[in-house]
Amino acid sequence: MSDATALRAALVRQLEADGDLPDPAWRAAAQAVPREVFVRAYFRAVPDSFPTAYESVGEGSDGWLEAVYSNETLITQLDGELLPSNSKGPAVGSPSSSSTLPSLVLRMWHQLDVEAGHRVLEIGTGTGYSTALGAHRLGSQNVVSIEVDPGVAERAKGAIAAAGFSPTLVVGDGLLGAPEGAPYDRLIATCSVRHVPMPWLYQVKPGGKILVTLTGWSFRFGLALLTVTGPGRATGRFLPGYTSFMVARPHDRPPRQSLWPMPGEERPTRIDPALINDWTGGWVAQLAAPSAEQVGAPGQQILSDVATGSQARTAVNPDGGWIVTQRGPLRLWDQVETAILEWQAAGSPHQEGFGITITEMGQRVWIGTEDGPGWDLPI
Repeated sequence: MSDATALRAALVRQLEADGDLPDPAWRAAAQAVPREVFVRAYFRAVPDSFPTAYESVGEGSDGWLEAVYSNETLITQLDGELLPSNSKGPAVGSPSSSSTLPSLVLRMWHQLDVEAGHRVLEIGTGTGYSTALGAHRLGSQNVVSIEVDPGVAERAKGAIAAAGFSPTLVVGDGLLGAPEGAPYDRLIATCSVRHVPMPWLYQVKPGGKILVTLTGWSFRFGLALLTVTGPGRATGRFLPGYTSFMVARPHDRPPRQSLWPMPGEERPTRIDPALINDWTGGWVAQLAAPSAEQVGAPGQQILSDVATGSQARTAVNPDGGWIVTQRGPLRLWDQVETAILEWQAAGSPHQEGFGITITEMGQRVWIGTEDGPGWDLPI
Protein backbone atom coordinates (compact mmCIF):
# COMPACT_ATOMS: atom_id res chain seq x y z
CA MET A 1 0.00 0.00 0.00
CA SER A 2 1.42 3.41 -0.98
CA ASP A 3 1.70 6.27 1.49
CA ALA A 4 -1.06 8.14 -0.35
CA THR A 5 -3.40 5.15 -0.28
CA ALA A 6 -2.79 4.62 3.44
CA LEU A 7 -3.33 8.30 4.24
CA ARG A 8 -6.49 8.39 2.11
CA ALA A 9 -7.87 5.36 3.93
CA ALA A 10 -7.07 6.99 7.28
CA LEU A 11 -8.86 10.19 6.24
CA VAL A 12 -11.92 8.23 5.14
CA ARG A 13 -11.99 6.43 8.51
CA GLN A 14 -11.76 9.78 10.29
CA LEU A 15 -14.57 11.30 8.24
CA GLU A 16 -16.70 8.22 8.79
CA ALA A 17 -16.11 8.33 12.55
CA ASP A 18 -17.02 12.03 12.57
CA GLY A 19 -20.31 11.35 10.79
CA ASP A 20 -19.30 13.07 7.54
CA LEU A 21 -19.73 9.97 5.34
CA PRO A 22 -23.17 8.50 6.05
CA ASP A 23 -23.71 7.44 2.41
CA PRO A 24 -21.74 4.41 1.16
CA ALA A 25 -21.64 5.86 -2.38
CA TRP A 26 -19.82 8.99 -1.19
CA ARG A 27 -17.58 6.89 1.04
CA ALA A 28 -16.56 4.92 -2.05
CA ALA A 29 -15.84 8.16 -3.92
CA ALA A 30 -13.66 9.46 -1.07
CA GLN A 31 -11.73 6.18 -1.06
CA ALA A 32 -11.22 6.21 -4.84
CA VAL A 33 -10.38 9.83 -5.74
CA PRO A 34 -6.70 10.75 -5.09
CA ARG A 35 -6.66 14.26 -3.63
CA GLU A 36 -2.89 14.54 -4.13
CA VAL A 37 -3.45 14.72 -7.91
CA PHE A 38 -5.43 17.93 -7.38
CA VAL A 39 -3.15 19.64 -4.85
CA ARG A 40 0.40 19.35 -6.16
CA ALA A 41 1.28 22.47 -4.18
CA TYR A 42 -0.44 24.82 -1.77
CA PHE A 43 0.13 27.90 0.37
CA ARG A 44 0.61 27.55 4.12
CA ALA A 45 0.20 30.55 6.44
CA VAL A 46 3.39 31.69 8.15
CA PRO A 47 2.77 31.52 11.92
CA ASP A 48 2.44 34.87 13.72
CA SER A 49 2.76 36.89 10.51
CA PHE A 50 0.80 40.15 10.15
CA PRO A 51 -0.52 40.81 7.65
CA THR A 52 -0.74 37.08 7.01
CA ALA A 53 2.10 35.84 4.83
CA TYR A 54 2.03 32.53 2.96
CA GLU A 55 4.82 30.13 2.06
CA SER A 56 4.54 27.53 -0.69
CA VAL A 57 4.61 23.80 -0.01
CA GLY A 58 5.25 21.64 -3.05
CA GLU A 59 4.88 18.00 -3.97
CA GLY A 60 7.39 15.78 -2.18
CA SER A 61 8.36 18.32 0.46
CA ASP A 62 8.10 17.52 4.16
CA GLY A 63 4.49 17.39 5.31
CA TRP A 64 3.01 17.92 1.82
CA LEU A 65 1.21 14.58 1.49
CA GLU A 66 0.10 14.56 5.13
CA ALA A 67 -1.49 18.00 4.62
CA VAL A 68 -3.19 16.83 1.42
CA TYR A 69 -4.90 14.11 3.45
CA SER A 70 -5.76 16.31 6.39
CA ASN A 71 -9.32 17.54 6.76
CA GLU A 72 -8.29 21.10 5.97
CA THR A 73 -8.78 23.69 3.26
CA LEU A 74 -5.58 24.19 1.25
CA ILE A 75 -5.03 27.55 -0.47
CA THR A 76 -3.91 27.17 -4.09
CA GLN A 77 -3.92 30.77 -5.38
CA LEU A 78 -3.49 34.31 -4.05
CA ASP A 79 -4.89 37.52 -5.53
CA GLY A 80 -6.29 35.76 -8.57
CA GLU A 81 -2.87 35.01 -10.06
CA LEU A 82 -0.08 33.94 -7.70
CA LEU A 83 0.46 30.16 -7.58
CA PRO A 84 2.50 28.20 -5.04
CA SER A 85 4.73 26.99 -7.86
CA ASN A 86 5.54 30.61 -8.82
CA SER A 87 6.12 31.96 -5.33
CA LYS A 88 9.78 32.75 -4.58
CA GLY A 89 9.33 33.35 -0.88
CA PRO A 90 6.70 34.31 1.71
CA ALA A 91 3.92 36.21 -0.05
CA VAL A 92 1.15 38.44 1.25
CA GLY A 93 -2.19 38.31 -0.53
CA SER A 94 -5.85 37.33 -0.43
CA PRO A 95 -6.73 33.68 -1.07
CA SER A 96 -8.60 33.41 -4.38
CA SER A 97 -8.74 29.65 -5.01
CA SER A 98 -8.47 26.61 -2.78
CA SER A 99 -9.14 22.94 -2.25
CA THR A 100 -11.94 22.94 0.31
CA LEU A 101 -11.69 20.65 3.33
CA PRO A 102 -12.88 17.17 2.28
CA SER A 103 -15.50 16.85 5.02
CA LEU A 104 -17.33 19.95 3.76
CA VAL A 105 -17.10 18.90 0.10
CA LEU A 106 -18.51 15.46 0.85
CA ARG A 107 -21.14 16.78 3.25
CA MET A 108 -22.42 19.21 0.62
CA TRP A 109 -22.61 16.52 -2.06
CA HIS A 110 -24.61 14.44 0.43
CA GLN A 111 -26.89 17.39 1.28
CA LEU A 112 -27.55 17.95 -2.42
CA ASP A 113 -29.47 14.64 -2.35
CA VAL A 114 -28.31 13.37 -5.74
CA GLU A 115 -29.46 10.08 -7.20
CA ALA A 116 -28.16 7.88 -9.98
CA GLY A 117 -28.97 9.43 -13.35
CA HIS A 118 -29.13 13.00 -12.05
CA ARG A 119 -27.39 15.67 -14.11
CA VAL A 120 -25.51 18.17 -11.95
CA LEU A 121 -24.09 21.62 -12.66
CA GLU A 122 -21.20 22.57 -10.39
CA ILE A 123 -20.36 26.27 -10.07
CA GLY A 124 -16.63 26.66 -9.41
CA THR A 125 -14.39 23.82 -10.56
CA GLY A 126 -11.47 24.98 -8.42
CA THR A 127 -8.84 22.26 -8.21
CA GLY A 128 -11.31 19.71 -9.64
CA TYR A 129 -11.36 17.47 -6.56
CA SER A 130 -15.06 18.03 -5.88
CA THR A 131 -15.80 17.60 -9.59
CA ALA A 132 -14.03 14.23 -9.59
CA LEU A 133 -15.99 13.08 -6.54
CA GLY A 134 -19.23 13.94 -8.35
CA ALA A 135 -18.07 12.18 -11.51
CA HIS A 136 -17.24 9.04 -9.53
CA ARG A 137 -20.69 9.01 -7.91
CA LEU A 138 -22.80 9.96 -10.96
CA GLY A 139 -20.63 9.19 -13.98
CA SER A 140 -18.65 11.77 -15.89
CA GLN A 141 -21.43 12.16 -18.46
CA ASN A 142 -23.75 13.57 -15.79
CA VAL A 143 -21.46 16.29 -14.40
CA VAL A 144 -20.90 19.77 -15.86
CA SER A 145 -18.52 22.11 -14.03
CA ILE A 146 -17.79 25.77 -14.81
CA GLU A 147 -14.79 27.83 -13.68
CA VAL A 148 -14.27 31.55 -14.25
CA ASP A 149 -10.45 31.54 -14.04
CA PRO A 150 -8.90 30.07 -17.23
CA GLY A 151 -5.65 29.09 -15.50
CA VAL A 152 -7.46 27.38 -12.63
CA ALA A 153 -9.72 25.62 -15.15
CA GLU A 154 -6.77 24.35 -17.21
CA ARG A 155 -5.00 22.92 -14.18
CA ALA A 156 -8.22 21.28 -12.98
CA LYS A 157 -8.78 19.76 -16.43
CA GLY A 158 -5.39 18.05 -16.32
CA ALA A 159 -5.88 16.79 -12.77
CA ILE A 160 -9.38 15.45 -13.46
CA ALA A 161 -8.13 13.58 -16.53
CA ALA A 162 -5.16 12.21 -14.58
CA ALA A 163 -7.61 10.86 -11.99
CA GLY A 164 -9.51 9.04 -14.75
CA PHE A 165 -12.62 11.21 -15.18
CA SER A 166 -14.04 13.19 -18.11
CA PRO A 167 -16.90 15.47 -17.06
CA THR A 168 -17.89 18.45 -19.20
CA LEU A 169 -15.70 21.39 -18.18
CA VAL A 170 -16.63 24.96 -19.10
CA VAL A 171 -14.58 28.15 -18.76
CA GLY A 172 -16.83 31.10 -18.06
CA ASP A 173 -18.85 33.11 -15.56
CA GLY A 174 -20.54 30.59 -13.32
CA LEU A 175 -23.16 33.15 -12.32
CA LEU A 176 -24.55 32.72 -15.84
CA GLY A 177 -24.64 28.95 -15.46
CA ALA A 178 -24.03 26.64 -18.40
CA PRO A 179 -27.19 26.77 -20.53
CA GLU A 180 -25.82 24.49 -23.23
CA GLY A 181 -26.06 21.56 -20.80
CA ALA A 182 -29.41 22.45 -19.26
CA PRO A 183 -31.76 21.38 -17.84
CA TYR A 184 -30.11 20.05 -14.68
CA ASP A 185 -31.52 18.06 -11.79
CA ARG A 186 -29.16 19.62 -9.27
CA LEU A 187 -26.83 22.62 -8.94
CA ILE A 188 -24.06 22.92 -6.36
CA ALA A 189 -22.03 26.10 -5.83
CA THR A 190 -18.52 26.01 -4.37
CA CYS A 191 -18.38 29.81 -4.09
CA SER A 192 -20.64 32.17 -2.15
CA VAL A 193 -22.97 34.77 -3.67
CA ARG A 194 -24.90 37.83 -2.46
CA HIS A 195 -28.05 36.55 -4.16
CA VAL A 196 -29.00 33.50 -6.20
CA PRO A 197 -28.32 34.25 -9.89
CA MET A 198 -31.51 34.10 -11.93
CA PRO A 199 -29.96 31.96 -14.74
CA TRP A 200 -29.55 29.11 -12.25
CA LEU A 201 -33.29 29.17 -11.55
CA TYR A 202 -34.04 28.70 -15.23
CA GLN A 203 -31.44 25.99 -15.86
CA VAL A 204 -32.50 23.68 -13.01
CA LYS A 205 -35.67 21.68 -13.60
CA PRO A 206 -38.79 22.40 -11.54
CA GLY A 207 -38.49 20.10 -8.55
CA GLY A 208 -34.69 20.18 -8.83
CA LYS A 209 -32.46 21.46 -6.05
CA ILE A 210 -29.81 24.15 -5.63
CA LEU A 211 -27.25 24.12 -2.82
CA VAL A 212 -25.63 27.53 -2.38
CA THR A 213 -23.86 29.62 0.25
CA LEU A 214 -25.20 33.17 0.60
CA THR A 215 -23.03 35.98 1.92
CA GLY A 216 -22.60 39.77 1.93
CA TRP A 217 -19.92 42.38 2.30
CA SER A 218 -19.47 41.61 6.01
CA PHE A 219 -18.54 38.07 4.91
CA ARG A 220 -21.11 36.25 7.00
CA PHE A 221 -22.33 33.01 5.43
CA GLY A 222 -25.41 30.79 5.32
CA LEU A 223 -25.82 27.53 3.39
CA ALA A 224 -29.25 27.13 1.78
CA LEU A 225 -30.90 24.19 0.03
CA LEU A 226 -33.50 25.41 -2.47
CA THR A 227 -36.15 23.57 -4.43
CA VAL A 228 -36.96 25.13 -7.79
CA THR A 229 -40.73 25.57 -7.98
CA GLY A 230 -40.86 26.97 -11.51
CA PRO A 231 -38.79 29.05 -13.95
CA GLY A 232 -37.21 31.86 -11.93
CA ARG A 233 -38.78 30.65 -8.66
CA ALA A 234 -37.56 28.67 -5.67
CA THR A 235 -38.01 28.22 -1.96
CA GLY A 236 -35.86 26.57 0.67
CA ARG A 237 -34.32 26.52 4.11
CA PHE A 238 -30.90 27.23 5.54
CA LEU A 239 -29.02 24.22 6.84
CA PRO A 240 -27.46 23.46 10.24
CA GLY A 241 -23.75 23.92 10.81
CA TYR A 242 -21.20 26.47 9.70
CA THR A 243 -20.15 26.86 6.08
CA SER A 244 -18.10 29.55 4.32
CA PHE A 245 -16.72 29.94 0.81
CA MET A 246 -14.78 32.52 -1.15
CA VAL A 247 -17.10 35.04 -2.77
CA ALA A 248 -17.83 34.76 -6.49
CA ARG A 249 -15.64 37.46 -8.03
CA PRO A 250 -18.48 39.52 -9.57
CA HIS A 251 -20.19 39.61 -6.14
CA ASP A 252 -17.07 40.54 -4.16
CA ARG A 253 -16.85 43.74 -2.16
CA PRO A 254 -15.53 46.90 -3.84
CA PRO A 255 -12.34 48.44 -2.45
CA ARG A 256 -12.63 49.27 1.24
CA GLN A 257 -13.92 52.70 2.17
CA SER A 258 -12.26 54.84 4.84
CA LEU A 259 -13.09 53.63 8.35
CA TRP A 260 -11.76 56.81 9.95
CA PRO A 261 -14.20 57.84 12.72
CA MET A 262 -16.37 60.77 11.62
CA PRO A 263 -18.75 62.98 13.62
CA GLY A 264 -22.42 62.09 13.62
CA GLU A 265 -25.57 61.67 15.68
CA GLU A 266 -25.05 59.87 18.99
CA ARG A 267 -27.50 57.87 21.09
CA PRO A 268 -27.58 54.85 23.45
CA THR A 269 -27.89 51.45 21.77
CA ARG A 270 -30.74 49.03 22.42
CA ILE A 271 -28.57 45.92 21.93
CA ASP A 272 -25.19 44.67 23.05
CA PRO A 273 -22.85 45.27 20.06
CA ALA A 274 -21.16 41.92 20.82
CA LEU A 275 -24.25 40.20 19.41
CA ILE A 276 -23.06 40.86 15.87
CA ASN A 277 -19.89 38.87 16.57
CA ASP A 278 -22.10 35.79 17.00
CA TRP A 279 -22.29 33.58 13.88
CA THR A 280 -26.03 34.04 13.40
CA GLY A 281 -26.19 37.49 14.96
CA GLY A 282 -23.63 38.71 12.44
CA TRP A 283 -25.61 37.04 9.67
CA VAL A 284 -28.77 38.89 10.77
CA ALA A 285 -26.84 42.18 10.88
CA GLN A 286 -25.62 41.55 7.34
CA LEU A 287 -29.16 40.84 6.12
CA ALA A 288 -30.24 44.19 7.57
CA ALA A 289 -27.29 46.13 6.09
CA PRO A 290 -26.19 44.06 3.09
CA SER A 291 -23.79 46.58 1.54
CA ALA A 292 -22.00 47.34 4.80
CA GLU A 293 -18.66 46.05 5.96
CA GLN A 294 -18.33 45.16 9.64
CA VAL A 295 -15.15 45.39 11.66
CA GLY A 296 -14.58 45.55 15.38
CA ALA A 297 -14.59 43.74 18.69
CA PRO A 298 -17.07 43.15 21.53
CA GLY A 299 -18.58 46.45 22.58
CA GLN A 300 -16.90 48.37 19.79
CA GLN A 301 -18.12 47.88 16.25
CA ILE A 302 -17.82 49.82 13.02
CA LEU A 303 -20.24 49.44 10.12
CA SER A 304 -19.25 51.19 6.91
CA ASP A 305 -21.62 51.13 3.96
CA VAL A 306 -19.69 50.58 0.74
CA ALA A 307 -22.44 51.99 -1.45
CA THR A 308 -23.27 55.25 0.36
CA GLY A 309 -20.39 55.94 2.76
CA SER A 310 -22.77 55.80 5.72
CA GLN A 311 -21.13 54.79 8.97
CA ALA A 312 -22.07 53.56 12.42
CA ARG A 313 -19.69 52.95 15.29
CA THR A 314 -20.33 51.82 18.84
CA ALA A 315 -18.42 52.43 22.02
CA VAL A 316 -18.75 51.67 25.70
CA ASN A 317 -20.79 54.27 27.56
CA PRO A 318 -18.93 55.34 30.72
CA ASP A 319 -22.33 55.53 32.45
CA GLY A 320 -23.18 51.95 31.49
CA GLY A 321 -24.22 50.16 28.31
CA TRP A 322 -23.07 51.35 24.89
CA ILE A 323 -23.51 54.33 22.63
CA VAL A 324 -23.64 54.47 18.85
CA THR A 325 -22.66 57.29 16.49
CA GLN A 326 -24.25 57.29 13.03
CA ARG A 327 -23.79 59.44 9.96
CA GLY A 328 -24.74 59.35 6.28
CA PRO A 329 -27.99 58.72 4.38
CA LEU A 330 -28.44 55.25 5.95
CA ARG A 331 -28.88 54.74 9.66
CA LEU A 332 -27.01 51.45 9.66
CA TRP A 333 -27.26 50.76 13.36
CA ASP A 334 -31.00 51.45 13.36
CA GLN A 335 -31.39 48.79 10.65
CA VAL A 336 -29.15 46.29 12.44
CA GLU A 337 -30.68 46.93 15.84
CA THR A 338 -34.23 46.38 14.59
CA ALA A 339 -33.22 43.14 12.85
CA ILE A 340 -31.42 41.78 15.92
CA LEU A 341 -34.41 42.55 18.14
CA GLU A 342 -36.73 40.73 15.69
CA TRP A 343 -34.35 37.75 15.68
CA GLN A 344 -34.29 37.73 19.48
CA ALA A 345 -38.09 37.93 19.62
CA ALA A 346 -38.18 34.81 17.43
CA GLY A 347 -35.98 32.97 19.97
CA SER A 348 -32.54 33.75 18.46
CA PRO A 349 -32.56 30.66 16.21
CA HIS A 350 -29.50 29.39 14.38
CA GLN A 351 -29.67 29.71 10.60
CA GLU A 352 -31.62 26.47 10.27
CA GLY A 353 -34.56 28.51 11.60
CA PHE A 354 -34.38 30.72 8.48
CA GLY A 355 -35.82 30.20 5.01
CA ILE A 356 -35.70 31.91 1.63
CA THR A 357 -38.25 32.60 -1.09
CA ILE A 358 -37.25 33.62 -4.61
CA THR A 359 -39.47 34.95 -7.37
CA GLU A 360 -38.85 37.02 -10.47
CA MET A 361 -39.61 40.06 -8.31
CA GLY A 362 -36.99 39.51 -5.61
CA GLN A 363 -35.32 37.27 -3.04
CA ARG A 364 -36.36 37.37 0.62
CA VAL A 365 -34.81 35.66 3.64
CA TRP A 366 -37.18 35.13 6.54
CA ILE A 367 -37.30 33.68 10.05
CA GLY A 368 -39.65 30.81 10.86
CA THR A 369 -42.25 31.07 8.12
CA GLU A 370 -42.66 33.15 4.98
CA ASP A 371 -44.86 35.65 6.81
CA GLY A 372 -42.28 36.08 9.58
CA PRO A 373 -39.69 38.86 9.87
CA GLY A 374 -37.56 39.06 6.74
CA TRP A 375 -35.12 40.99 4.60
CA ASP A 376 -34.70 41.42 0.87
CA LEU A 377 -31.37 40.39 -0.64
CA PRO A 378 -29.60 42.93 -2.88
CA ILE A 379 -30.14 42.11 -6.54
